[in-house]
Amino acid sequence: MDNFAHVIPYEVVFQVNEANEVPPGVALIQAPAIWKETKGKGITVAILDTGCDRTHPDLQEQIIGGRNFTDDDGSNPDIYLDYNGHGTHVAGTIAAQQNDIGVVGVAPEASLLIVKVLNRKGSGQYGWIINGINYAIEQKVDIISMSLGGPTDLPELHEAIQKAVTNNILVVCAAGNEGDGDDSTDEFAFPGYYNEVISVGAINLERRPSDFTNSHNEIDLVAPGEKILSTYLNGKFATLSGTSMAAPHVSGALALIKGFVNNSFGRELSEPELYAQLIKRTVPLGLSPKLEGNGLVYLTVLEHLTGIFEKESKALVLSAQ
Repeated sequence: MDNFAHVIPYEVVFQVNEANEVPPGVALIQAPAIWKETKGKGITVAILDTGCDRTHPDLQEQIIGGRNFTDDDGSNPDIYLDYNGHGTHVAGTIAAQQNDIGVVGVAPEASLLIVKVLNRKGSGQYGWIINGINYAIEQKVDIISMSLGGPTDLPELHEAIQKAVTNNILVVCAAGNEGDGDDSTDEFAFPGYYNEVISVGAINLERRPSDFTNSHNEIDLVAPGEKILSTYLNGKFATLSGTSMAAPHVSGALALIKGFVNNSFGRELSEPELYAQLIKRTVPLGLSPKLEGNGLVYLTVLEHLTGIFEKESKALVLSAQ
């Protein structure tokens, strides 16, 4: 049995020292149109990954703490630095702050809890990941974002995810990059294949499916995953490709949705209700459901619903996940 999970394989397209833009992927899912309503303030996203460059100018104000569960730095739990780059890139897509420099994340005022479960090599024992999930549950986060996976269906990992969902935490996972461009074949990675997670496949910026994205009947939706510009090590920026890059678009989108709908409904929505609100904010791309699930996350649906939320909150029965 493979006792390790890994960052969902990704490609570093190029690195740059400076940037000043809303990344195309963030724009494609219509996040900027929602910022007048919410920027994710008050919502905490736990990023289970390779750590984070906590001094990055676009991230330092968003990070509220973290924990290291890996063998890096002598397993010191208080050092959750990123020596790989993957976790820092994911963090920027979710919540890089809007500061007129660098890039802007989907939810630029969301809080980030950095849970380091993968080491500098981008790999981690399943026990580290399970401990990281349990830590995120203890910290009462709103969303867990995992751009990682492996071939092993481990019952203990599945149970930890089920516990998170039972605790009203949305769990977002990259679908995996073992795809062959053929929707008639299935490719599986765990935890992305578990029914309880929100499994995210990748499209390119022209809304076509990425050749590498896994296809199977547990794909929930898709997001941009090719040539994604975000934060990187040493205060720099990089363009990366992979379903690792698609998943944090959805984690950020959920931060916006949860902040918005909880205020609109006047109560805390359950995990199944929030999942239903996410799926309402998708548009079909005409692809096989095994490739796109419910379609591309598309947040401007929020604008059309603003005027009817009060009425909905009294009568709406939301479908479960």
